[in-house]
Amino acid sequence: MKSIGFIPLRQGSKGIPGKNKRKMVGRPLFTWVLGEALHSDLDIVYVYTDDAWIINFIEKEYHYTDKVKVLQRSASSATDTASTERAMLEFAASIDYDFDVFCLLQATSPFTTANDINTSLFQLNQGYDSTVSVVSTHRFTWNSDGTPQNYDYNHRPRRQDFEGLLVENGAVYTCTKDVLQRKQNRLGDNVGIVHMSEESLHEIDSENDWLVVGQLLIARQQSLKKAEKITHLVLDVDGVFTDGTITYTKDGEHTKQFDMRDGMGLEILRQFGINVMIMTSERSELVAKRMQKLQIEQVFLGVKDKYTLLTYLAKAQGFNLNNVAYVGDDVNDLANICSVGWSLVPSNAMKEVTNQADIILPKPSGGGAIRSACQFIKQYNKRF
Repeated sequence: MKSIGFIPLRQGSKGIPGKNKRKMVGRPLFTWVLGEALHSDLDIVYVYTDDAWIINFIEKEYHYTDKVKVLQRSASSATDTASTERAMLEFAASIDYDFDVFCLLQATSPFTTANDINTSLFQLNQGYDSTVSVVSTHRFTWNSDGTPQNYDYNHRPRRQDFEGLLVENGAVYTCTKDVLQRKQNRLGDNVGIVHMSEESLHEIDSENDWLVVGQLLIARQQSLKKAEKITHLVLDVDGVFTDGTITYTKDGEHTKQFDMRDGMGLEILRQFGINVMIMTSERSELVAKRMQKLQIEQVFLGVKDKYTLLTYLAKAQGFNLNNVAYVGDDVNDLANICSVGWSLVPSNAMKEVTNQADIILPKPSGGGAIRSACQFIKQYNKRF
């Protein structure tokens, strides 16, 4: 059976302008669910949007996989009043309903994981015609007339004895093609329940919500970390190899300055079997030539969604994020810094990054930071 993911995005957002593409823990918000969908059992993931920036981003960013596709959404289906079902049906018709299972994923639910998606797909194979994701909450609810809805306040139950409520969190919905065609709706007549984590109930409607969700995401990523033997070192370039400055000539050409001691440190690490990767958001011929000189083979230029690429490489090449040491200096490195076994930052890295790093190196960017990281890794690995 062919299962597809569907992520509807639109330009307009009144509560938080540009919400879908604004950076959440260093990544555009929509990439949190898109990255998980990429790693799930879905066959294809479609992003459906009227935003030219997002279309361009996806076409450039996910060139390493044919699983992610982006399609232009009509203006009429992207208004404030247009329902999600309208976008779903418009999209489904545009691809001639070429699927067996339809999975709606909401970009404003960054806590969605590949496991949540896979659980939804599994439920659909157990005789249900659709599924909805929910959160179990133990909150007491009331009617507007002052009467309780779900408990007797004269016999207030303890939390551990209270069954609570299942609340729809708006994150993941699946249905068969028949349901979508026949009912014109995301849910059918026999709905399966998929439980998600309690934090996934948070909605992002205000700046305060944004801050809360960001901190919860950081805490989740860090809770998954476990320091193990370091087998891979992943490095940013500007602000790590270099001091972050660029010198321009009168002809418009620019130069970057590299510390030769960093190159020696990396050479020593390779002798101990450490795999070195470069992951930078810039596309620079100078960087490419420098890495060629350093004999670093895995060099990824122009990467904006570093976390999705790193997790993709880990799965493809058979290593674990717990075996990774990552060196970065700015917010676009934050998701990786919060997720790998060891995160290291130059002494002059941005505060948002140093606050979450495992190690603040004694040297600044472009001034021996990488050499210091190499010395730490060499010493640390002796215990294994």
